[in-house]
Amino acid sequence: MNIVVEFFVVTFKVLWAFVLAAARWLVRPKEKSVAGQVCLITGAGSGLGRLFALEFARRRALLVLWDINTQSNEETAGMVRHIYRDLEAADAAALQAGNGEEEVLPHCNLQVFTYTCDVGKRENVYLTAEKVRKEVGEVSVLVNNAGVVSGHHLLECPDELIERTMMVNCHAHFWTTKAFLPTMLEINHGHIVTVASSLGLFSTAGVEDYCASKFGVVGFHESLSHELKAAEKDGIKTTLVCPYLVDTGMFRGCRIRKEIESFLPPLKPDYCVKQAMRAILTDQPMICTPRLMYIVTFMKSILPFEAVVCMYRFLGADKCMYPFIAQRKQATNNNEAKNGI
Repeated sequence: MNIVVEFFVVTFKVLWAFVLAAARWLVRPKEKSVAGQVCLITGAGSGLGRLFALEFARRRALLVLWDINTQSNEETAGMVRHIYRDLEAADAAALQAGNGEEEVLPHCNLQVFTYTCDVGKRENVYLTAEKVRKEVGEVSVLVNNAGVVSGHHLLECPDELIERTMMVNCHAHFWTTKAFLPTMLEINHGHIVTVASSLGLFSTAGVEDYCASKFGVVGFHESLSHELKAAEKDGIKTTLVCPYLVDTGMFRGCRIRKEIESFLPPLKPDYCVKQAMRAILTDQPMICTPRLMYIVTFMKSILPFEAVVCMYRFLGADKCMYPFIAQRKQATNNNEAKNGI
């Protein structure tokens, strides 16, 4: 094709992409069904992972829950089973009333499987993934959600905690994807969800290891998305989730400027997950919550660094993590004192 003609074709496609993106804001796309599909969620024992599990359960997905904490993972599984029982009761009532116009999945197919897995250990991920394939089947939806934070200033952070943060928050995504992507490629079907953070798009002081891990996983996700496009595997979707500070307790104590905080409070976990679910089920490539994060990311990309520093100081974002780190340090000192007694 002549390069001039190709240029105009590409220009049209770019403009059309803008039109489609604008249309998504005006007309809500129809959500796809994940009923009967195997959905694996890492870090499912608490926080956003637990909420993702409950949302997928309400949509009749078969759940595979991974967490390093066996007890909390089983608690999530219990909540999922309760939802399944409610769905079974509703289906039975609808059929008895003669209102079952649509075919529903038998309750025996609505199952939840739990696995204790440390995603920070490569061998553990691969062994657990093999168990899942044998006991459950191939995974259709992979939600990489597990995450940790050290809560130390760089020079006070033990090397082991830095490595742990990178392993769980970033490297684990490589290993879970390598474990389940091959089958997705064979059948050209699947969905990979990367739960990152706004701190993977812009950073702040005091959480160098956490920001590095989230920047890394954003880069991984974007490169993977481009690779799938290059391979013309359009049946495999990807969604990058980048929320602002979420009120799960992970960053308890983090504070921006008091006058600004009322306009930009920590996100409620339920709201964050519901927004992410809408993006996942409509095959949206990326979701930043709240939408203000798109603007902040754009400004960070075009403004001089000193201008960004001024903006951070005005918002109180330059040292917003310091109270959180201080609380973590105090808690650590208290634990050491108790152990000393």
